[in-house]
Amino acid sequence: MNIEMLQSFFMWCTILNGSLLVFWIGACVIAPDAVYRTQHKFFPISKDVFTIAIYCFLGLFKLMFLVFNLVPYIALLMIG
Repeated sequence: MNIEMLQSFFMWCTILNGSLLVFWIGACVIAPDAVYRTQHKFFPISKDVFTIAIYCFLGLFKLMFLVFNLVPYIALLMIG
């Protein structure tokens, strides 16, 4: 495995996971009630608890995205 292959791998991981993050943030901003109604069918929790949970989930996902996708990709670009 060479640096070019790793760069390509992390580039696609960054694109896919970044797109997923943007999609979920967009869904939660544009249609929060629809997201809540969909999830409420599976997890019967109040809207306040759901709002806190989704906020924590998106924050954790963003941190994981930065640490495990974007930073390694940028580091590989710098050393490549």
